[in-house]
Amino acid sequence: MSKPAPETKQFVEQSTSTSRFLHAWLMHSALLFARCLAYLPWRIQLLLGAALGDVSYAVLKSRRRVCKANIAQCFGHLNPAEQHQLVRKTFRANGMGVMEALRSWFRDPDSLRGKTRIEGLEYLENAQNRGKGVLLLGAHYTTLDLAGSLTTLFFEADIMQRDHADPVFNRFMTGSRSRLYGKVIGKHDLRSLLKSLRENRIVWYATDQDAGRQNTVFAPFFGVKASTLVSTMRLAKRSGAAVVPFSHFRLPDHQGYVLRMRPALEDFPSGDDLADATRLNQLIEDELKSYPEQYLWLHRRFKTPPERGQLNVYGQWRDQQDPSAT
Repeated sequence: MSKPAPETKQFVEQSTSTSRFLHAWLMHSALLFARCLAYLPWRIQLLLGAALGDVSYAVLKSRRRVCKANIAQCFGHLNPAEQHQLVRKTFRANGMGVMEALRSWFRDPDSLRGKTRIEGLEYLENAQNRGKGVLLLGAHYTTLDLAGSLTTLFFEADIMQRDHADPVFNRFMTGSRSRLYGKVIGKHDLRSLLKSLRENRIVWYATDQDAGRQNTVFAPFFGVKASTLVSTMRLAKRSGAAVVPFSHFRLPDHQGYVLRMRPALEDFPSGDDLADATRLNQLIEDELKSYPEQYLWLHRRFKTPPERGQLNVYGQWRDQQDPSAT
């Protein structure tokens, strides 16, 4: 096979360099626009977020199908009109979550101190007094990024992060989070996570997404068997860390936000992975009773069927983990 001519190679390199420059310029322009949105008045941000949710409902057909399937599976006791209303409210809650994320990335959380209340902080303090670190067990609620920034008003924590595919945005996201949290730990960097726990630090940890069949059990979540990671149990056993359930919600009528800790789990892990995973999923269910729309129902929580060769709840054959299908 003949080698490409030098002028062809030079043209390709120049094209690649130009493409990278253009991409970086577009990303920085988008981030500048996002920064402007982040400094709008809080109520206007929420109104824009709700409108963004309505637009997303209209144009994101695949996500709409996923959300409808999740709601139908998990809230089968609701009639079709009630399920439809919950789907619409879910999109609006996610749209508001986008605007809140922008605020968390660009602004000081102290701007919302007067609209934030925390419940059960004593449970977290008691757990840390045990001296073996704390796994602050969260979930993918729509207020995820904002709530993270708001926790820094009350305590310091390290966080686990899945890197973004776009290098420009990933640098920005990691930098924004680094200014708020003690450490930003990579999703697969268990060594650093365990080190933080040995140092008696608090690590925010969420495992409520479908991870396929590896290192998981199928535990009920709203009555549906869901792929549930056993890593929480493994980490708690290996480190001796206390596991403190944590939730965070946007309150109605522009009241603000609530950050809520529950007592550290006793007799955990029990040695029965299925029973423990069921217990963890039930904790999320209990927290969502008052705010069911504030969960990330737009992602495929049930993409892996319990039995191989089955269709999942979205009518798809998916027996292996698909990292892009969230």
